[in-house]
Amino acid sequence: MRIGIDVGGTHTDAVLLRGDDVIASHKALTSTDVTSGILEALAKLMAGGVDRLQLDAVMIGTTQFTNAVVERQRLAPVAAIRLALPTGEGLPAMTGWPADVASHLGGHSYALHGGFLFDGQPLAPIDEGEIDAVIRDLRAKQIRAVAVTSAFSPMNAEPELHVARRIRAVLPDVRITLSHRIGRVGLLERENAALLNASLLEFAATVVAAFEAAVTEFGCRCPIFVSQNDGTLMELAFAREYPALTFASGPTNSLRGAARLTGLADAIVIDIGGTTSDVGVLQRGFPRQSNTVVELGGVRTNFRMPDILSIGLGGGSLVSDGGRTIGPRSVGHRLVSEGMVFGGTTLTATDLAVAAGRAVIGQVAAVAGLDGSVIKAGMNTMRQMLMRAIVQMKPSSAPLPIVLVGGGAVLAPDDLGPSGMTYRP
Repeated sequence: MRIGIDVGGTHTDAVLLRGDDVIASHKALTSTDVTSGILEALAKLMAGGVDRLQLDAVMIGTTQFTNAVVERQRLAPVAAIRLALPTGEGLPAMTGWPADVASHLGGHSYALHGGFLFDGQPLAPIDEGEIDAVIRDLRAKQIRAVAVTSAFSPMNAEPELHVARRIRAVLPDVRITLSHRIGRVGLLERENAALLNASLLEFAATVVAAFEAAVTEFGCRCPIFVSQNDGTLMELAFAREYPALTFASGPTNSLRGAARLTGLADAIVIDIGGTTSDVGVLQRGFPRQSNTVVELGGVRTNFRMPDILSIGLGGGSLVSDGGRTIGPRSVGHRLVSEGMVFGGTTLTATDLAVAAGRAVIGQVAAVAGLDGSVIKAGMNTMRQMLMRAIVQMKPSSAPLPIVLVGGGAVLAPDDLGPSGMTYRP
């Protein structure tokens, strides 16, 4: 048996599986300390008297690290050490960052000689005196997190490794992120990725310890894994060092879940929520990875991230212009009070779906008087929005199945893909 737990910013969801059979599930508000929320979820799942020693694994998905960046919370000061002199002085670390994010990291930046050229030749010899000066400054400022970046380190990481060894020899408690282990070629974006990861290391230690404590306290002795951006799992020790690799685990989990539920290895997956629809591509059962720069919280990075297109269409999207415009504004979580089928006065995409007979939600009679032309125009607008997203994301002109998931999947018509190729698990 396995347990899956999703610790989101608002809710903690959990499920107990035996094979592919759902034995129990639970949803609750995420607790401030994380641990008690997980303990409550585990208690609810195991209330039927399941032997805890029968558990094979606990898998945890979390958006907490993404939320920390987006909400500008729990980010620790970081020293940016770049080995790229004599070049690169014109674009210092954190160039182009939103001011509020950069301020949390403290603006500690050090430019050193070192690194390599694209052809593998040394850019400049490492200056040990420069490293000594940086270490003295780190100690004086009591900086506990460091991001080390050198030119073309994905090709030759020795300069980054050397600086890390020097720092650890003097300051063993400093947490260090090396850019070649987290980003790709492209110095600025790779440096940004390393800086964000380093800023989360202190928070990650707290979160991972909470995960471990909750599962252990409940008496489970099975391995604990955390889902990451590429659709695979990582052990807790790895998550503690690379929290940034969980940034896109939300949409990734939707894609992997769609593959599991349908048995499809190649498909376009549309995850429709309350505010947006996330469109991604399954290739051989895993999310297609983005080959472009990815912005997170306004910071340009080159993490391994799934290629996701988000459009402003969800269950709470506002309907205007006689149904010819839907979204991107949404009532969001207020749908259950402001939507017409819930007794409110705001016309939403959910109201259109109910009026069109696509779903039975809330008070169906509340939308019985909607103008038929508005319903028809609105449903057509939603179809066109989804079709444009599908065309934009398709890897080729060959037909691909369409998989619809998420609470807002009732908004989508049946004719998005070729006949018989639309799935709603």
